[in-house]
Amino acid sequence: QVQLVESGGGLVQPGGSLRLSCAVSGVSRSIFSIYAMGWYRQAPGKQRELVAAISRAGSTNYADSVKGRFTISRDNAKNTAYLQMNSLKPEDTAVYYCNAGWDSGISNPLGDWGQGTQVTVSS
Repeated sequence: QVQLVESGGGLVQPGGSLRLSCAVSGVSRSIFSIYAMGWYRQAPGKQRELVAAISRAGSTNYADSVKGRFTISRDNAKNTAYLQMNSLKPEDTAVYYCNAGWDSGISNPLGDWGQGTQVTVSS
């Protein structure tokens, strides 16, 4: 059973940066290394959306709204995925979640959704 714990959120001013972490447990490092990993966000009153994903091979894709500002990465030795968020905007405010999948579109998320981590961008 894939278990996910997100951390690293907080309150930041517009233009600031945050680095989110997603710790994955319940699977071996070898299994984690063949997962695709994705970061999602859900703002109040909106559906959850996939904002960044990284394949097992390390190729990445991003939602247009975050392209050029966010960077997804992974450390297979630590069973952890990261989301570096720069040039944050108020519209980035949301609860951020991660999940794993067999394809880079994460069409079928493998883990139960965690608590997420709140990101608030405000002056």
